[in-house]
Amino acid sequence: MIRLNPLTIKKLKRFRSLKRGYYSLIIVLTLLIFSAFAELFINNRALVVRYEGQLFFPTYGSMIPGSTFGLDYEFETNYRQLREHFRNQGDGNWVIMPVVPWSPVENAFRGESFMPRPPDFARRHFLGTDRENRDILARLVYGFRNAMIFAFGFMFFVYLVGTTIGCMMGYFGGTFDLIVQRLIEIWSNVPFLYVVIIVASVITPTLGILLAITVLFAWTGMTYFMRTATLKEKARDYVAAAQVIGASTPRIIFAHILPNTVATLVTFMPFTMASAITAITALDFLGFGLPRPTPSWGEMLQQGTQTMVIAPWIVVSAFSAIVFVLTLITFVGEAVREAFDPKKFTIYE
Repeated sequence: MIRLNPLTIKKLKRFRSLKRGYYSLIIVLTLLIFSAFAELFINNRALVVRYEGQLFFPTYGSMIPGSTFGLDYEFETNYRQLREHFRNQGDGNWVIMPVVPWSPVENAFRGESFMPRPPDFARRHFLGTDRENRDILARLVYGFRNAMIFAFGFMFFVYLVGTTIGCMMGYFGGTFDLIVQRLIEIWSNVPFLYVVIIVASVITPTLGILLAITVLFAWTGMTYFMRTATLKEKARDYVAAAQVIGASTPRIIFAHILPNTVATLVTFMPFTMASAITAITALDFLGFGLPRPTPSWGEMLQQGTQTMVIAPWIVVSAFSAIVFVLTLITFVGEAVREAFDPKKFTIYE
């Protein structure tokens, strides 16, 4: 079992007492769980199909051709049409579809001109469609999932690189610290956007490529915070005691100093995620982000600004989603910062 020390328990209780941040965290976690299982709620594949006494579960399985259900084609089954077909036959076969029976990359009006359509509850387009006839709610939910995957990956690698280098700078100091600081200053002057433009012109950027490029330029900020925290902790008596008993340098840094800088790490987590979401949204808005037709808030925002007069529901939906999520994460960050404030909870006199 994981045993928390009394000081950490006090901090967690303090965080829970901050209702705005605590409930914002619950909402964010709920959205994350919902997006992780979004296929069960928003998908053009059926949840369950009963055909001639046999049950099929197409949602997370492989492609099932229409001929499997007695249709005259070999490509993937159109489950919305299959449901109507079974209803007309009335032979006991049935289909259960998700609440929103549309894929985020699917043209909902095949054969018709590409134009945005307002919300239509009869066709289950609760927020309407974009200019390419794709369901907006589906793209919002899957775009949120892509943004959060990017944000968590961004936070992990920025913390991994920035924390390691920052702790080493603070612990070793001297010439090593000065050299790394100068290298960081040089690297910080490399224009991030130009690198993204060059990469996007050469290869098709994927989520992994964008994550690697963004982390490559974002880790430097974390090093300064960890360098300062490590310098402060290095002067404590427990570090001198560990050195006297012969503890190795990696053990002192990662087993002794790093756990005592957890307040710094935890405090910046929500704000790091917010900056990651903003970054991927901005890149998608400028056209240097995820390749189309990948669901993306930035691409939706770009569409919305171009069709603001004829289709205001696009920009309203995308903008509202971005503001709502970033506001929740900011509330969580404020509560974490207050709960883990070292001036309020400290073991040093």
